[in-house]
Amino acid sequence: MISPLVAVTGASGAVGGRVAERLARTGVPVRLLGRDPSRLPRLPGTDIAPPAPYGDGEAMRRALDGAHTLFLVSAHESPGRVLEHTTAVDAALAAGVERIVYVSFLGAAPDATFTFARDHWHTEAHIRMTGVRHTFLRDSWYLAAFPAMTGADGILRGPGGEGRVSAVSHEDIADSASAVLLDEGTAHDGRTYDLTGPEAITLAEAADELSRRTGRVIRYVPETREEAYASRAHYGAEDWEVAGWVTSYEAIAAGELERVSDAVPTLTGRPAQSLSAYLRENPVSWRHLLAGSDS
Repeated sequence: MISPLVAVTGASGAVGGRVAERLARTGVPVRLLGRDPSRLPRLPGTDIAPPAPYGDGEAMRRALDGAHTLFLVSAHESPGRVLEHTTAVDAALAAGVERIVYVSFLGAAPDATFTFARDHWHTEAHIRMTGVRHTFLRDSWYLAAFPAMTGADGILRGPGGEGRVSAVSHEDIADSASAVLLDEGTAHDGRTYDLTGPEAITLAEAADELSRRTGRVIRYVPETREEAYASRAHYGAEDWEVAGWVTSYEAIAAGELERVSDAVPTLTGRPAQSLSAYLRENPVSWRHLLAGSDS
């Protein structure tokens, strides 16, 4: 019996790409979708759909024709992201998709401190309203964010206070998502899984771990909201984007990202990855923090 076709969005990215690789290794029929098909990976047993931007309902409908399950990775942040998501969802239903697995965010709520988490809540609400079979994967902060957000000066700065965050690895997200997608039963229908690391740590503790790994002093410097906006002004980003950056730290300070879940070990059958293990296995992530680095 041939397995139903799984459509994977965001396959040129860190989550979608890993999921596509895992599904391809199992022999499950996979179709990769993206705005620019030339950026999508060429994987055995997969086919690549024509250009399918989320906001183009007709293009999405054509790209999803014949698919049974849609793995929907959230679109890049933008003021119109919720509309893009709902357009993609409606197109999926018009194409006959019977199941949607959506990558959301931990603590998604209409009044979440993290502004982008509000987008996820509205997308979840729309998916629920359609009545389609669905599963929500609410990812915490990425473990990769700790070194990425630390400057070459060795400072991790932001208005995170003494709050804790249960950061998770891309690998754990991909393994968990694949487990859900490969289960053709109904056990995951209507479920929301909080995908987190094994512990919730403060930003100061993350800096300490980076110090141990890099051999230099890495410091966390708490900022006020005003200081956070000022220190990010030189990027020249739009106001809504900077607000997303700043409020992601404020959500930590507010305790909205401290939940630790057993979803990763339950779905994957192994422990979730810690920051220490992540840094050990991904030295390229903190290479810019080494003395004399020109990266």
